[in-house]
Amino acid sequence: MSISNQALQKLLQEIEAQAIASQQQISITKAHMTAKQRDIRMLQLTSKELAELPSETSVYEGVGKMFVNVPVDTVNKRLTRESSEASAEIASLEKKLQYHETTNQKSRENLQQILGSGGRA
Repeated sequence: MSISNQALQKLLQEIEAQAIASQQQISITKAHMTAKQRDIRMLQLTSKELAELPSETSVYEGVGKMFVNVPVDTVNKRLTRESSEASAEIASLEKKLQYHETTNQKSRENLQQILGSGGRA
């Protein structure tokens, strides 16, 4: 049994659209992962800088348009929490990336299979 040209063309367009969409999602996910990794590096650098300061040093955090004196321990706890949250988000993004890469590969394989068979089913 052979697939009609219209059905084959429609099927190829759908698979190609799915492959393109998954490729775009791969790019977006990689960009998000890069941004989160950069955030983690900044948090670690800030934490390292705070660790080198004497314990009696005044530390200020921005709150809106003003700065508030905050204990160093509070800042360190916030930095640690934000770093762990970013790490968890990276793990989630890695799973998402793997899903989109698999989807993209399967779409490409389906296209090659259809084109290789010449539209015969």
